Amino acid sequence: MKDVQSGPADVAMAIDRVGVKGLKVPLSVRDRAHGRQQTVAAVDLAVDLPAEFKGTHMSRFVEILGQWRGDLDYASCKELLTELCARLQAGSAHARFLFPYFVTRAAPVSGIAGPMHYDCELDGELKAGRMTFTLRVEVPVMTVCPCSKAISDEGAHSQRAVVRIACRAKGFVWIEELVDIAESSASSPVYSLLKREDEKRVTENSFANPCFVEDVVRAAAKRLSEDERVTWFSVDVESQESIHNHAAYASIELSRP
Repeated sequence: MKDVQSGPADVAMAIDRVGVKGLKVPLSVRDRAHGRQQTVAAVDLAVDLPAEFKGTHMSRFVEILGQWRGDLDYASCKELLTELCARLQAGSAHARFLFPYFVTRAAPVSGIAGPMHYDCELDGELKAGRMTFTLRVEVPVMTVCPCSKAISDEGAHSQRAVVRIACRAKGFVWIEELVDIAESSASSPVYSLLKREDEKRVTENSFANPCFVEDVVRAAAKRLSEDERVTWFSVDVESQESIHNHAAYASIELSRP
């Protein structure tokens, strides 16, 4: 049959990324407590396309992913990207995995456990033989406003906030490590299950530790900057303000020389 994709392009211009998005696959990721955790990922795959080709071969992305072993780590991601480059005759390849990750969290007083889920993203890019591997985690937390506490006779405004951490490292970094950094940088973690005695403890602890989004982002960035494995990171914190009709936001990005 005629291979239309390999024919000449009407406009001879190179494409940075072309591929498929939103493929759903079962996935196995490393779990600090249990060794491995099974989850489901939405996967985007792409390669570059030289100016002389009209199109890429979309079915090959699905075929290659279907043959991939599905254990997500640096080596397996590089294997997937290398195969994409070879099969699609590309100079670079990119894969993005979006997946929920679950951690069992015990309530602080009652000890009753419940699952907390964290939205994660892992990006891998292979370009000119060089592999870039980026892990991103989104962590819900609670913050109490220091200004509100200082000026109010009773209470202070508190709200849910989100800490988003992305990092690249020269060694293995657990998802749980990034979750711990985010939660310890805020006024309090949030929980899936709390009894009344737990709510009391969480409320009192968080009001004893008020913090602005600036405090949270700095605390998280400090922890990451002190980790010799981390070669690049970004942290952003978004607070859904409970008494304002806007969100408060802060971010820090740092790359080691």
